[in-house]
Order: sequence, then structure tokens, then C-alpha cells
Amino acid sequence: MTNRFLAASALALAVAVPQPLFAQTAEDDFTQLREEVWQWTLDNSPWLSTSIGDRRNDGDLGDPSLEGYEQQLAETREYLARLEAIDEDALPENLAIDYALMARDFRDTIEASQFDQTRYITFTNRGGPQGAIAGLPYSSPLFTVADYDSYLTRIESFPAYIQAFIARNEGGIERGLTQPCEPMEGYADSVSGLIAETPEDSVWWQAFDTRPSAIAESDWADLQVRARTAISDGAFEGLGTFLEYYEDKYAPNCRAGASPGIGETPGGQEYYAYRVRSFTTTDMTPQEVHDLGLSEVARIRAEMEAVAAEAGFDSREEFIEHLRTDPQYYPTDEESYLATAAALAKEIDGWMPRLFGKLPRLPYTVQPIPAASAPGNTTAYYESGSLSTGQPGIYRVNLTELDQRPLWELPALGVHEAVPGHHHQISLQQELDIHPLRANGTFFTVFVEGWGLYSERLGIEMGLYDTPAKQMGRLSYEMWRANRLVVDTGLHALGWTRQQAVDFMLENTALSEGNINAEVNRYITWPGQALAYKLGELKIRELRARAEEALGEDFDLRAFHDTVLENGSVPLDVLEAHVDAWIASELAA
Repeated sequence: MTNRFLAASALALAVAVPQPLFAQTAEDDFTQLREEVWQWTLDNSPWLSTSIGDRRNDGDLGDPSLEGYEQQLAETREYLARLEAIDEDALPENLAIDYALMARDFRDTIEASQFDQTRYITFTNRGGPQGAIAGLPYSSPLFTVADYDSYLTRIESFPAYIQAFIARNEGGIERGLTQPCEPMEGYADSVSGLIAETPEDSVWWQAFDTRPSAIAESDWADLQVRARTAISDGAFEGLGTFLEYYEDKYAPNCRAGASPGIGETPGGQEYYAYRVRSFTTTDMTPQEVHDLGLSEVARIRAEMEAVAAEAGFDSREEFIEHLRTDPQYYPTDEESYLATAAALAKEIDGWMPRLFGKLPRLPYTVQPIPAASAPGNTTAYYESGSLSTGQPGIYRVNLTELDQRPLWELPALGVHEAVPGHHHQISLQQELDIHPLRANGTFFTVFVEGWGLYSERLGIEMGLYDTPAKQMGRLSYEMWRANRLVVDTGLHALGWTRQQAVDFMLENTALSEGNINAEVNRYITWPGQALAYKLGELKIRELRARAEEALGEDFDLRAFHDTVLENGSVPLDVLEAHVDAWIASELAA
């Protein structure tokens, strides 16, 4: 019997054997692809892999180059083609959600690639490569010699990272795709402020304040010697290179003109319409968002008028002027302001078991925004933590310009940034019994920020807004997010000037002028992101009202909240379908 005959016989047998015995099901195909995508995500996400305790990218800062972007884009196209070849209808419900989120993420990435703005506008007035490197002491595990080796290797490789970052932004200068001039004023200070006189005076030396018990004294001394050189020749040199580039080349080529919106750039209107769809996970047009914003502004304005009357003022404007100017509402020193925020956060903690059936294990702390990045930054923000790396969540508060930080804002601020807002939702997502691709690698802004704004309303049920000033503080924050729908679309789609945006917010919110200026600069340099808050909150409120009406006395607020959060961050249509299914199951029970 020849080899040819054997081969032919084997082929005949293979054809004769029923294929389902060996063929993979749609579920098998999908779970295999999902795991491959997760590993690919980790390969390309050094910060993410480190945060979950995966050491594959130790010492790596990632690839900011255009070539790296194009490579990942090509791989995304391949993954989407493989995903679309799988029969989605054959998947069970939990995998169908994973499928939908992966498909949306891939398609969004591919749609974004149609625009040069995606390739060449790579930083905002609030962020850039300096922020990533400055965050290393807070985001790095620092327990062993291997941890410190990874930490220092990242600092040492920063100059090369900066060169690749600069090369990509050069393409933006050539195409006129840079940030507008006015909102970037003072940006250089966020870079230069990180360059200290000595390595020991820098933010990176914080990692050496205390020797971990797992590191011998001799190794510790060697690491400190290496750190001094790494900080000088790595962090300081890279920052100096970026600062020189920004001041000598980028800033002189910033975009000028009456309207700073992205709609004024080539293809900008189409790009902004895409950003609206992407950040909101809806099909709304910029004009539809703008009109919704005007409607919300009118509704909230009427509520503010009622609170002003309750406080004994003749008008909303008179009460707001009082709140903006009376010294009793403003902190006198940094320590007392931070202490007030921390004490309030602890008070809110006591409410959490009454609002949720499931709480995350990861704790959080309250700390200042780092001094170098605080000027011109937002009032506060949340920084994710990780059980794997031993990092708590951080509710960061801005301690600059205290005359612009009224105490009546703190209740709404705390429930949004810490609990039951960002810390609760994000930490819980990291601990959910779902695939790690969803637990750690999927975040839809409209859900995350929508939940944060919805959490501000939960402060009503906690009794946090127990004075007219605090009530106005909450309403001002809600009005602030409603204003975003008007201002962001006005700037980027309707040709508004920066001053128009500032004036609109001065007229309609109780925010200080300093906060408003910082916010408008943010909207200009980060198109579309600010729309997510209000649209996400409105959807969650709509779903709660639907559940309350359907279930009546059987409505369980804790169960509703757990249902909203139990899939992690999802698009609004996925959230709606999930809550509707929960309502149906509750009615059936």
C-alpha cells in the first residue's frame, strides 16, 4: 500500500465521519476568540496588565507611535472579521453580552480610524505623557525587587517613549490638527512642574520613602543609586524634551480662530458626530443632544428658583451670587478642606449597605490632586485602585484656588467621585464574576459617568443636602452636566466661541468662574466626552422609574442597583435590555 493510497483513504474516512463530532460550536469559537482578544489586550496595555498583577509588560510604557496604532488597528479588523463569522444567536445570554460589547468596541475603533483627528490629536489640556509617568508611584506595585526593577525601567525608558510620542504629533502639526491656543494656556506648567531640583525632591522618590520588608537593605541601597540616575536621565530628560517640543513647536502651531471647536478642522463635523455616537452609545445627532440640553437646563432652572425662594432670596441669581461671594462657604486652608471632604466620605460610607446588596472589597482614600497638575485642573476626580497591586482607589480633591472651592459642593462631589459613584462602580466591576476582558478592559463613559451623576441624586435619599446651599450645590452640579449638552455641541457643531460657552455656564450654573473656565477648556480639547454624564444619568433614572412603576410595593432599591451594576460598564441599549429582563423576572416571581 503506497503512501498516496493511505492519504486518499484517510481523506475518504474524514469525509465519511460526521463532522459535528469534531467541530467546535459557536460557543466554543467565541470563548476561544474572547480569550485570545483578552491576551492581546494585555499584550498591548502595559498599565492594565500591571494593575491586575500580570507581569508580562514589566518595565514597558507602551507604544505611542503611529506605527503601533496602525498595527493594532489592522489586528482589530482581523478580530472583528472572526467575531462576525460566529453565529451570535447561538450564544447563551452571558456570552451574547460579551459578544455585543466586543463587537461594539471593535467597530468603534475602526470607525474612529476614518478620521485624522484620531491619529494626530493625542493629548488634551488635562493630560499627556507627563501625567502617565507622574502616576507611576501611585499605580505601581512596590513590594519586591522585581517590582522596583519594573518601576525604574519604565522611568528609564521615558525619553524613548517621548520621542515616539513627539513623532506622531508632528503629523498633526503638518495637517493643522493641533489643540486650540487659548484652552492650552498654562499647559507647559504641568510638564515643567514635575522637573524637580533633585531626584529626591521629585514625585518618583515617593517610592523610596519606606523600604518594603521583602527587600534587603543592600538591595535597597542599590535600587536607590539606580533611581537617582533613572529619575535624572529618564523622567527629567524626557520631560525636558517634551517641554522644549511643546513650547518651541507645538504651541506656536496651535489652532487660532474665533471658534475653537473640532468642527472647524477638516472633516471635523463628521468626526464630532462620530464622537457623540461613541461617547453616548446612542444614535443621537449633535443637534438632538443640544436640544435635549436646553430642555434640561430649563427644567433644572425652575427647581433652582424654588430652592432660592426657600432660602429667602428674591431670585435664583441673587442666591447664586450670595453662594459665590460669601466667605462662610469657602475653606480657609488646604488641610481643613481635605479633612472636610474625608469626613463626609466616611459619613456616606455608612449609607452603602442600605443602598446596595453587594459591596466591593477594595477600600478608597481621599488625597489631594498632585500639586504639579492641580492648577487649572477639575475640582476632583477618581483614580482607580487594584487589589492585585495593593493600591486603594483614590478620591482626589483639588486644593488650589480655595476661593473657588465652595463647601456646599462637597456632598455632590463626594457621592460622584467616591461612593456610591466611581469607586463603588469601578471597584465592583473589577471584582465581578465575569470574564476579565469585561471586568478590567471594558469601560463605556456613558455608563461610568452616568452612574456617577445618578449617584448624586442618591444623596437626596441619604439626607446629604440638608440646607438650601447644599441643595443648590446638587442642582448646580446637575445643571453643570445639563449645560455640557448645550456647550459641548455648541462649541464643536454650532460654531460657538469660547466666551459664548463661558457666558452660558455663568448664566445657568452656580459654579465659580474659575471652575467654569477650567471646564470649558476641557470640553474644547476633549470633544464629546462631557456629553456622557447627563445622557447616562437620564437613562438610569428612566429605568428606575420604569421598575418602580412596574413592581410597585415590591420594588427593591438595593436589588435594582445591584442589577444595574452586575454586568459592569455596558452601553445604554445593553443596560436597558438587562433591566427590562430583571423587571420581567421579578414580575414572574
